[in-house]
Amino acid sequence: MHCAPLSNDTLPTALVTGAAGGIGRATALRLAQAGWRCVLVDADAAGLQRLQADWPVGSAAPLARTADLTDPARIAALAQDLPPLDALLNNAGLSAGGAEALAGDEDGTAARLLALNLHAPARLVQALAERLRPAARIVNVASGAGLRAIPWRGLYSPSKAGVIAQTRALARARPGWTVTALAPGFVRTELVQGLIDSGRLHPAQAVGKIPLGRMAEPADMAEALCFLASPGARALTGQLLVLDGGSSVCGGSQALPAARHAPRHFGLPTRLAIHDVRAPHWQASLQALATGTGGEAYDAVVDGAALDAAPGALLATVRASARHFRVRHAHSASLTLLLPRPDAATPWEHAGDLAATHMLVATLAAEWGAHGLRINALAPGDAIDPCLPLLDYMAGARAQFLTGQALQAGA
Repeated sequence: MHCAPLSNDTLPTALVTGAAGGIGRATALRLAQAGWRCVLVDADAAGLQRLQADWPVGSAAPLARTADLTDPARIAALAQDLPPLDALLNNAGLSAGGAEALAGDEDGTAARLLALNLHAPARLVQALAERLRPAARIVNVASGAGLRAIPWRGLYSPSKAGVIAQTRALARARPGWTVTALAPGFVRTELVQGLIDSGRLHPAQAVGKIPLGRMAEPADMAEALCFLASPGARALTGQLLVLDGGSSVCGGSQALPAARHAPRHFGLPTRLAIHDVRAPHWQASLQALATGTGGEAYDAVVDGAALDAAPGALLATVRASARHFRVRHAHSASLTLLLPRPDAATPWEHAGDLAATHMLVATLAAEWGAHGLRINALAPGDAIDPCLPLLDYMAGARAQFLTGQALQAGA
């Protein structure tokens, strides 16, 4: 659905950097399966060949470009002979495991990391500006490391913090484009699996910090990137989607339990329940998101009670909505709360209500995660229709690693 071509007679095109492995490879294959034409960019020529050998039968043949994106000249040359682009996914990145933040200048490691993680996304946008369609989507893959300092990984955290800020600035500079960033948490890529196999990473220790009780798979990130590459991501322009199983919003010191239920199939239809959404038009629009009735489906609730909460009563209203959801769902379901936007006219004595509510969402995400129960919030503003694709993604099975987030429609 969200990865589908723009129309029956238009073949959308996405350029994916870092396409030869991990998240980039999974994303390229997912886009191809959904009918996109892909331009695959990576410095690993052999990896690109392996990816093309596994290309889905019947999908449009990809264009492969071997390029070292730390080299500005190679980035400038990429624009030659490319079709018009509907989406640019800046996924390529480099980490410096074991390095101190002030190390790496002697052999150029620090300069290469900054060139790829921070400068390449901007250089690609500049080089490809003439190829990007007027309503193009630009997606920068950041990291949870951009939200908090991760020591002994060189300049990785600073570079990812920089690309998050760059994303927001580009969205302001080019309002016609949809510009977003994705912050993954722990993802079981080939690199991470190698660390596990070698004994350098202990899965239980990593999972103990993730409320949903498991590592993400590259396919989790591919579903998110596929959504962010679609026109439906417009409501998130200028914003960061944190897809980390809730680890960034959980501050507990004790280890969290492992997942007690396996993830559901991404393609499951959504069995949607709408709770306390008063506006008839909103009800009708939301009901269109329900794709499953009988049979196997992913259970989801969209709750709008908070939109009508009295001043100072938002936290109590959301607690009641959460209780209503929890007594009806034992595992593997999502609750998406519709919240009001922040209001500068709110009396000071009620100014803490919204912040307390956001923290309640994060706390419940941590407490519910092992059961596969997810809770997120969205402030849609005055209109629900522009947010429907986002709600469809948030509530459904494709967002099973998204929890504890409070998003606000930006377009």
